[in-house]
Amino acid sequence: MSSSKTDTFKPLNIALLTVSDTRTMETDTSGAYLQEAVTGAGHSLAAREIIKDDIYVLRAVVSAWIADPSVEVIITTGGTGFTGRDSTPEALAPIFDKHIEGFGELFRQLSFGDIGTSTVQSRCLAGLANRTAIFCLPGSTGACELGWGKILEAQLDSRTRPCNFVQHVGPRR
Repeated sequence: MSSSKTDTFKPLNIALLTVSDTRTMETDTSGAYLQEAVTGAGHSLAAREIIKDDIYVLRAVVSAWIADPSVEVIITTGGTGFTGRDSTPEALAPIFDKHIEGFGELFRQLSFGDIGTSTVQSRCLAGLANRTAIFCLPGSTGACELGWGKILEAQLDSRTRPCNFVQHVGPRR
């Protein structure tokens, strides 16, 4: 990965969604971390919500953001495991126009160093829908730190070469 100093940084409008049956704004350390990381990197926070782990509520919120031309990126945290209520992959994979298989693959590879073979239970995923990039991270703060710091921060920076996701989001060019 390289960054070109001659290119100009393009801030993105990023919406954050925590999927949890128990967290509140006061206890949502993963969402708070992502908000700080996103704005600290120079992007704008388009929205931040916490919803219960429900397939149809999840689809409704994310679909509304996908339809909103001001939202360019959506990052979710939570609902990617194997417990009975975890439903983020089932909710969002069907609405992707294109799947970004490499995101989940790379996340699990990087996660192996932290949690070993337990990483096989991570069902994090990503895709594009209506020129909106959607990245679904596990709910732990450590997973959000890994996903942002090792993948998303660079891939959402217009200066990252040889490629990044900035050219794939926003209004048609």
